[in-house]
Amino acid sequence: MDVFDSPLGVALAPARRILLAGAGGGFDIFCGLPLFFALRAQGKEVHLANLSFTWLSQATGRRRSPTWLEVTADSSGPELYFPELYLCRFLRRQGIEVSIHCFDRTGVKPLTETYRALAAELKPDAVVLVDGGTDSLMRGDEAGLGTPVEDVASILSASAVDCPLKLLVSVGFGVDTFHGVCHADFLRSVAELTSDGGFLGAFSLMRQMPSVQAWREAVLDVFRAMPNHPSIVSASVLSAVEGRYGDYHLTHRTQGSELFINPLMGLCWVFQLDAVARRILYADRVRETESPLELDSAIEKFRMEHPNLRTWKALPF
Repeated sequence: MDVFDSPLGVALAPARRILLAGAGGGFDIFCGLPLFFALRAQGKEVHLANLSFTWLSQATGRRRSPTWLEVTADSSGPELYFPELYLCRFLRRQGIEVSIHCFDRTGVKPLTETYRALAAELKPDAVVLVDGGTDSLMRGDEAGLGTPVEDVASILSASAVDCPLKLLVSVGFGVDTFHGVCHADFLRSVAELTSDGGFLGAFSLMRQMPSVQAWREAVLDVFRAMPNHPSIVSASVLSAVEGRYGDYHLTHRTQGSELFINPLMGLCWVFQLDAVARRILYADRVRETESPLELDSAIEKFRMEHPNLRTWKALPF
């Protein structure tokens, strides 16, 4: 790899079949759409999956298990909030027929079984997990963990898949401040992963890129379909990529709060997924969890018992 090579592009160059999955629930799969469009343009076969915040029990599609629904543009479900369905319908209008494998929020054990079953069927050369935000790099002893339940379930589950290449891509530096993430802790995590060989570099989403332009159209189209539930993360990253700065509000959901939209939000940070999973201090406590509540309780218990949680540190800029 040389200075003009994208770290993600170099890592994925040998892969022909790729599973691209949203880690943190809801709109995280949208943060992977620039990769989806770029990889398809290279002739690669890309499959989509997402940890869903939709009531999948009220949706139609191919039911693969009690917690796994394959959604297509022909599916139906809750109209107020179903980003995966609206994305499928947007892509159909672009001439792209896809299905999105939607997973219910569960503990680590059921989600691991689902990931393994999907990987056994697809036989991907690479699994790329995408997180909208940076809290996926919190190992457990930081000042704040953000919203770890979905991220940790996805990281440990996808890491358990037998696949030649497994990556984590984090997009949206700064958006997790609202959820109590100290970004000095994130940068510490990147430094430690760099030391261990688990950090593959970063690159910027640029508005001139065709894949980014297609992602922008998809995000805004689904925002229009779900006007009461636009994604704050996707809106923030999109605003940053378009060159907005400071207290700029693309959606009504952030009105009344102060935002710090900035160019760092458009960076994609690329990591070896297994290296991230190995850093999670409480991993052995949660691998057998069955439900989100059980997983959340295990994380809270770990933090209550940990003797040396880090204190908040402001970035010295």
